[in-house]
Amino acid sequence: MSTQTGSARWEDEALAHALGAGVVTGDAVVLELPRASPAVRLVSGLLDALVVVLLAVVLAFTLGPLLPLGNTSAVATIVGLALALLFLAVPAGVETLTRGRSLGRLVVGTRVVRDDGGPTRFRHAFVRALAGVLELWLLAGGPALITALVSRRGKRLGDLLAGTVVVRERAARQEVGRAAMPPELAAWAASADVASLPAGLALACRQLLARRHRLNPSSRERLGAALRADVVDRVFPPPPGSAPDERVLEAVLAERHRRDLERLRRQEDRRRADAEHLHRLPFEP
Repeated sequence: MSTQTGSARWEDEALAHALGAGVVTGDAVVLELPRASPAVRLVSGLLDALVVVLLAVVLAFTLGPLLPLGNTSAVATIVGLALALLFLAVPAGVETLTRGRSLGRLVVGTRVVRDDGGPTRFRHAFVRALAGVLELWLLAGGPALITALVSRRGKRLGDLLAGTVVVRERAARQEVGRAAMPPELAAWAASADVASLPAGLALACRQLLARRHRLNPSSRERLGAALRADVVDRVFPPPPGSAPDERVLEAVLAERHRRDLERLRRQEDRRRADAEHLHRLPFEP
């Protein structure tokens, strides 16, 4: 296995910022999960808060007549357990069972995921619920709103502590166009070995090429150079040194696409040939 060069080890957060993506995996795979805006999160939070208030009212009417009012310590214990159930157990349990959803998030189309894009677990949900008691309920959501506005990824304090991020599930699909083969690199790409290029790296290259015109020029140049270094480390023979970084990425992606199409066509031809042969078998002498 080839070793990554220093220039190819770009920072995940810098890549996410430059490419405008919501989530980046540990392998630098940019996932199409745009972060939820503070306004959308505010709506979902208000809906979830309304559900908790309604549950609190139902619980109060149910347990109120049963409370031993003469025993202060018993009343305090029961009330404490009820509050822990409402503000910790229920939110954490719902978020865990629904894999990052709640009623409010289901309505607005958002979900909580880990920073690497994976599903949250109970510990993530519990940390978010525990932090939510302070920032959402005791302080009326002020710290959560301020942190979400300041954070580039729209995180509140609970997300920062739990290592999670809220993303949109109903965002419009972003189509990434197929890279065209640069004519000056066609001969090199046809003879190059591009099979060892990881899928995650190819996806990062496609994302950069799709968003290059919206990037800051310095970020675009830096990311292009980093991706080219990583690509060249896995492709043989290396491209001409004078070829621009983005042209090299286009050539590699276009050649991979061409070879994938050829492989799929060969597989389909073999499948059809096998099907025709099997169809004739019972009737052959």
